[in-house]
Order: sequence, then structure tokens, then C-alpha cells
Amino acid sequence: MAIFVHATLSGVTADQYDALHRELQALPEDPFAGCLSQVCTVTDSGVELFDLWESPEAAERFGAVMLPIAEKLGLPMTSGPPKMSQTHRYRVPGA
Repeated sequence: MAIFVHATLSGVTADQYDALHRELQALPEDPFAGCLSQVCTVTDSGVELFDLWESPEAAERFGAVMLPIAEKLGLPMTSGPPKMSQTHRYRVPGA
């Protein structure tokens, strides 16, 4: 069952998000395994992420890898857990 994840990262800048993304991409194992789609937007208050994962387990695996790296980089962790919703239907063009 696919899951939609919406995370609000208050106080995180685009540069901080990009640094986190670079660290994740440099890992030997792909932390994005199971990610069907990801969108990042920058707002006046921080960064918002909208992810579509193939399963809750894939999203949880990603979080377990991502959080220690975010903490190491000093990203603010004040926004609380992401909102997760079971998807009813989704479409990934070209997939």
C-alpha cells in the first residue's frame, strides 16, 4: 500500500536541505529505495516535503537513515513527525 508523507521542516533553509540531500545521495546503500516521488518546496518559514512511498516500511527505513544525518548537520528538529496518509490512488507518469 503506497503512503503519502508531508513533512514541514520549519527553520530549515534550501541550502541545509540540499546539504542533507547530498549526504543521503553519497551513502553506499540507496536510502531512497521505495520512494516513488518527492517534491520539496521552500516557504518563508522553512522547507516542505511531499513524498510518495511504496509502503510505510520504506518511508520508515528512510527516516531511520535520514534523521541521524539531519541531526549531524544541525538541522532544526522542532516541526514534529511528518503526516502520513494511505493513498487511495496515485499516478506516476512514465513509470
